Formats: sequence, structure tokens, C-alpha cells
Amino acid sequence: MIPLTMAKPGERATILKITGKDEVRQHLAELGFVVDSEIVVVNQIAGNLIVQVKDSRVALDRSMANRIMI
Repeated sequence: MIPLTMAKPGERATILKITGKDEVRQHLAELGFVVDSEIVVVNQIAGNLIVQVKDSRVALDRSMANRIMI
């Protein structure tokens, strides 16, 4: 299990765990980041990620991406 920030662009992954406070986990869930969903890292710029989850692309900063374990 590694944080999402370690994934390379183009890599597919399955979310195994989401860490952090309840508010943070709830916010990520509203964006579509839930356990067992498949995501694709689209691009990585200065540690920040653009991720495709379900049918939308979401930009995450490094601190949020570190809370998502794949």
C-alpha cells in the first residue's frame, strides 16, 4: 500500500484506504474517492496530481493525494 503521490502518470490503481480526519474523508468521498474505486493518474505537476475518477477529472494537491492509499 502506497500513497497516491507515488503513482506515475497513466497508471491505473484501486483505492485501498483513505486516511485523515472525518471531514477530509467525507470531502474526498464527495469528489468520488471511495474505497475500491478505480482511478487513473492523468498528470503530475510539481507534486500536485490530476486524477480521473469515475467520469471526471479532479486536481489534488500533494497533501490530499498523500491521504489516498493505493
